[in-house]
Amino acid sequence: MSEWIVILGAGAVTFLTRASFIVFADPQKFPHAFRVALAYVPAAVLAAIVVPGLAITQGALDLSPANPRLVAGIAAFAVALKVRNPIVSIGAGMAALWALQALAG
Repeated sequence: MSEWIVILGAGAVTFLTRASFIVFADPQKFPHAFRVALAYVPAAVLAAIVVPGLAITQGALDLSPANPRLVAGIAAFAVALKVRNPIVSIGAGMAALWALQALAG
């Protein structure tokens, strides 16, 4: 049980440290360049989460057309550019991945 208390305590401290920056700071006092840069944080975080899953296969970088995850990711990106609907993009990416995996056997 004490492990859970430590985990919850560490999570609370981390959350409060990060939240205090947002809650107590006045957004109007941030430099304009900083506020503009914050607009790119969600895209950067999403890329940092998604790209390793697409480009790394069995612990090694695989940027070849034989990588079904990478090809499906590119297909999903192309659909996302066209339709601008996340659900359709995810569905297209999953359909492409399943089709490529079925073709690969």
